[in-house]
Amino acid sequence: MAGETRGATDAWSRARSWLGTLDGSLFGLCVASVVVAFGAGLLQVSFGAYSMTIVEAWQAVFDPKVWFSVQAWQSFFLGAELPELPKRTLIVWNIRMPRVIVAVLAGMCLAVSGAIFQAVTRNELASPFVLGVSSGAGLTVLLTLVLFSSLAPFLPLFAAVGGSIAFLLVYMIAWKGGTSPVRLVLAGVIVNMVFTSLQRGLFFFADDLGVVQSALAWITGSLTGVGWEEFRIAIIPTLAATLLALAGARQLNLLLLGEETARSLGMSVERVRFMLSGVAILAASTAISVAGIIGFFGLVVPHIVRLIVGSDYRRLLIGCVFVGPALMVVADVGARLALNPAQVPVGVVTGVVGGPYFLYLMRRQEQMGEI
Repeated sequence: MAGETRGATDAWSRARSWLGTLDGSLFGLCVASVVVAFGAGLLQVSFGAYSMTIVEAWQAVFDPKVWFSVQAWQSFFLGAELPELPKRTLIVWNIRMPRVIVAVLAGMCLAVSGAIFQAVTRNELASPFVLGVSSGAGLTVLLTLVLFSSLAPFLPLFAAVGGSIAFLLVYMIAWKGGTSPVRLVLAGVIVNMVFTSLQRGLFFFADDLGVVQSALAWITGSLTGVGWEEFRIAIIPTLAATLLALAGARQLNLLLLGEETARSLGMSVERVRFMLSGVAILAASTAISVAGIIGFFGLVVPHIVRLIVGSDYRRLLIGCVFVGPALMVVADVGARLALNPAQVPVGVVTGVVGGPYFLYLMRRQEQMGEI
C-alpha cells in the first residue's frame, strides 16, 4: 500500500514538474506553430493538377464522409480499401493530405533528434546531418530501395541500423581519451563524405531508370509522392521516439551540466548518453526512411526554439514537437510552389537556409575548443 502511495506521489510530482514548464512563451509558441502548420497544410492541399479554391479544399478536408467513416480510417491506418468519396475529397485525402501528415511526422522526428544530439554531445553544432547519422541511415535505405525493394516495410529498422553504425564510427574517430565539439564535427564530416560516396556508388547497380530517378529525389530529401503507406511506416516509431525523448528530458538537462556534475548526481553518464543517442537515431532514421535526407533541419529548429523558450529540455523538446512539424510543412509548401509547376525537393530548401545558419553558428562561437 505504501509503495502504491509513493508511486502515485512520484507520478503527481512529475506531472506538476511538466505543468510547471508550460509558461506563456511556450504556450504561445505551440499555438502559433499549430496555426502555421494548419494554414500551410490547407494551402498545400489546395494546389495541384486538379485545381480547387481554398474554400473547396477546406470543405474536402472536413468532409463528414471521411471523419465519420470507419472504413476510411481503416484505409488510412491499416491499408484497407477506401470507401466511395466525392472527387475533391478523394484527391485531398488520398493524394495531398498524406504529404502534409508525413511532413508533420518528419519535422517532429528531425527536430527532436537534433535537440537530443546537441545535448548528448554538448555541442550546439550537432545534428543528425552533421554527425553523419543521416548519411548512414540514408545508405541502408538506399541499399534497400535499389537492391531489396521487397523489404520496404522495414525501412525504419534498416535506417536505424545504418544511423547507429555511422554514429558509432563518428564516436570512434572522435574519441581521444574523451571527445570534443570540434572532433565530433570533423568526424561527422568524414563519415558523411564516405557514406555519401557509397550512396552514389549504388546507382551503378540500379538497372531501372525510374529507380535511379526516385533515389536521386530521395537523396536530396523529398516529400513528393508520399502516401498513406509512408504514414503507416513512420507513425509508430515517431510516437515512440517522441515519448522516449520527453521521458528523458531530465537526463538531457543533467548532461548539459557536464559529466562530473551528472555523475555526482548519480547518473551513469555513458549508459544514459548512448540510450538517448539511440532515441535520436530512431527519430532521425524514421524521418529519413519516409522523406529522404533533409539536411540541417535538425540543426536549425532546436536553436529557434531555444531562443524563445530557453535551454530547459522539458520545454525545449515540447517546443520542437510543435515547431518542427510547422516549419517542415512550410518548407514543403515553398518547395512545391516556388517554381510551380516544377517541384523542388524540400531538402534543397532546408539546405539553402540551414547551410548559412550552420556557418553563422560556427562564427558566433568565441572558442571552438582544442582538436
